[in-house]
Amino acid sequence: MSEDAENGEAGRGAEAGPPEPPEQKFADRCYRSPAAMAGGVVLLALGLWLVGDAVLNGEGRTPLTALAALVCAAPLVIAFTLRPAVYAGDTRMRVRNPFRTVTVPWGAIESLRAGYSSEVVADGTKYQLWAIPVSLRARKKANRHNERVASGQGPAPGPGGLFGLGRPVPDVSPHAADLSDKRAPSDQAVDELRELREEHGTSEAAQGKVTVRWAYEVMGPALAGAIALAVLLAMG
Repeated sequence: MSEDAENGEAGRGAEAGPPEPPEQKFADRCYRSPAAMAGGVVLLALGLWLVGDAVLNGEGRTPLTALAALVCAAPLVIAFTLRPAVYAGDTRMRVRNPFRTVTVPWGAIESLRAGYSSEVVADGTKYQLWAIPVSLRARKKANRHNERVASGQGPAPGPGGLFGLGRPVPDVSPHAADLSDKRAPSDQAVDELRELREEHGTSEAAQGKVTVRWAYEVMGPALAGAIALAVLLAMG
């Protein structure tokens, strides 16, 4: 091969450059309730402290009764506080409620709504979204903000005085005024789920039937603890 040909091939290789990286795929979007998770951690910590004290200092059947109560109560606390979550991907929505997990393809969803609770209707059945609790207080606060902005009054004045108990103090900073439309967290989450349904609901991969799986890993220990607790109380 001549020197010119080698130089030409080297030039074409340099112009081509490194191959483009593959398109990045993001993980499922997850919705959870921070308040419920914080409450669950506090309840579990309190339960462990009480049961630990009963095991170390209790007499007779007290340690066994305390342990049985913990085995019964801990799965229930986890089920209602730490377990609930909603995962939204490109093809489906996975709803993890306290005692069952519901997988709903986008194409099977009939409606998504947030009234007094967040719900999804699919295949004629309604499923609640435990991980997206509705706060009527947050919804009313957002509506009041939007009404004030729409009427030209601006956002509501901030609290003043000690711990916010004094007379409201208007915010005169031009950069601090929030004139955007606000939504309650639950309404915003449902809006995002609706957008995902509209975007992916017609794709072939998003079709299918709703599947439901019961959370036996939660119900089994709770039932075993309840039986043990009932037997110990009956013996006492």
